[in-house]
Amino acid sequence: MRLILMGPPGAGKGTQATFVAQHHGVPAISTGDIFRANVSQGSELGLEAQRYMDAGEYVPDEVTNSMVRNRIAEDDAAPGFLLDGYPRTLAQVQELDSMVEATGHRLDAVVVLTVEMDEIVQRLLQRAQTEGRTDDTEDVIRRRQELYIEQTEPLVEVYRERGLLVEVNGMGEVAEVTSRILDALDSSPQS
Repeated sequence: MRLILMGPPGAGKGTQATFVAQHHGVPAISTGDIFRANVSQGSELGLEAQRYMDAGEYVPDEVTNSMVRNRIAEDDAAPGFLLDGYPRTLAQVQELDSMVEATGHRLDAVVVLTVEMDEIVQRLLQRAQTEGRTDDTEDVIRRRQELYIEQTEPLVEVYRERGLLVEVNGMGEVAEVTSRILDALDSSPQS
């Protein structure tokens, strides 16, 4: 199973990615986790990524593409993967298409979590407090939402046109949302 999990920042993608990936026996690959790992290691890439993340901006495509290409080429991703946070731009969609085609596979589905904006802002402000995340200020949260609408929402239409889109209500308890995702994937024509 090769999946993409999309939705605005704060929609619960990271939480759901873990459960859905475990259910399908594939790794959950989060660009945010990859960036944070590089930041904590103090790598050159991590320092560059930190500048963008602190400003609420996306890390440049060339950096992100290389990291994703390397990650999906690892042995544990051979049977499939769940991407969380990638692709975010139309250029990244094209890059991912070539990555997946090079392995002789195709994407199975693109799950989009839909969540009300006020709920997202509250979730992210709460996460900032509990996890001490400096990249989750209200200004940065609002900037990320603007970027999502400008750059990432058009991807939803691309995947809808390809017949891969599975929209799921991301509001409610974690277990309820997980159940909705798994049910939607089971009834999806690509499954």
